[in-house]
Amino acid sequence: MREIIKDKVIVNDDWQVLRLAEGETPEGVSVPNGKIIVPLVVWQTQREALQGRAEIGVWIASDERPEELKGEVEKFAVIAVDFPKFSDGRGYSIAYNLRTRLGYEGELRAIGDVLRDQMFYMQRVGFNAFATRPDRNIHDALKALTDFSEAYQISVDRKSPLFRRVDRQAVAPK
Repeated sequence: MREIIKDKVIVNDDWQVLRLAEGETPEGVSVPNGKIIVPLVVWQTQREALQGRAEIGVWIASDERPEELKGEVEKFAVIAVDFPKFSDGRGYSIAYNLRTRLGYEGELRAIGDVLRDQMFYMQRVGFNAFATRPDRNIHDALKALTDFSEAYQISVDRKSPLFRRVDRQAVAPK
């Protein structure tokens, strides 16, 4: 069974990510039973058939908008954001918007080309689960979440900047 990092712990992943094969269409693909994370386009085209299932998740491609799920985010136990390549940073904005604008509180998972170097920053914008690339050491990747002890800027994980969190005493000039 594949492992993921969830809430800073390595756990077995009992969810399957459905990806469309070449030539498959969102309306024609068969969604298997069990815990399955479907592409947003599959959810949109098969919503009526899928919405009664308790164990359904959705994943958002980097060129899709999280607002497509407005009013529906609470239906999903897991929402994943796909990173097609390391240098594509649109998933950070998607995650931030899911947490702050759409109020999603469930598992927010990074999938695709997820590497250790990104994980600390992914955590800052709201990701709490990471499906790292299979060719990378997941135990090494886990360490990335504690690479830095402080962050200067505000984000999902810190609501005030460092300068407001540090008590500084004024020193009188001599």
